[in-house]
Amino acid sequence: MTKTKRKMTTRELTTMAILSAIAAILFMIEIPVFPAVPFYKLDFSNLPVLLGAFALGPVQGVLILLLKSLLGLLHTTSGGVGELADFIVGCAMVIPAGLIYRKNKSRKGAVIGMLVGTVCAIIAAILANYYIMFPAFGITEEALVGFGQKVFPFVSDTWSFVFTVTASFNLIKWVLISILTGLIYKPLSPILHGMHKA
Repeated sequence: MTKTKRKMTTRELTTMAILSAIAAILFMIEIPVFPAVPFYKLDFSNLPVLLGAFALGPVQGVLILLLKSLLGLLHTTSGGVGELADFIVGCAMVIPAGLIYRKNKSRKGAVIGMLVGTVCAIIAAILANYYIMFPAFGITEEALVGFGQKVFPFVSDTWSFVFTVTASFNLIKWVLISILTGLIYKPLSPILHGMHKA
């Protein structure tokens, strides 16, 4: 289709840059969800990313996410590991949500997209934490069990940690982001589309 192959307009690029900048700022504002697990803090940096994916398309959403992650490297405290994990998990949400919404641009399409995206993001977070985050930071299974048992007493190893604490944290995070997206997307839609219909 011609529409999918067209070049991005200056207005779209400007919108992407603004959303990336907002996302990068939000990336620095963190809220503890499980105080007993210090490395899991909630931020709403992927809210502008998801808004961009809905307004402009999944490819543009991924580009906004990438730029946000690159800007995050300017003040990283994780040596880039946290930004990499955030990018992977963000893609798992944004790509399916953006694709589903592009096929069905309705409230129902948005809700289904965000539900599917949330499930994909939780799975991606479990894998990213187990195979990337924990090894990179040298977090031992003993430490994870200690953190996890303060939230869920039945946590007994790394896998039970990621399937309970990691999954719960990401469920809370993406449900909140999805709700906020659902509430503000329609009012912001004219601005995001440059006062033109999608």
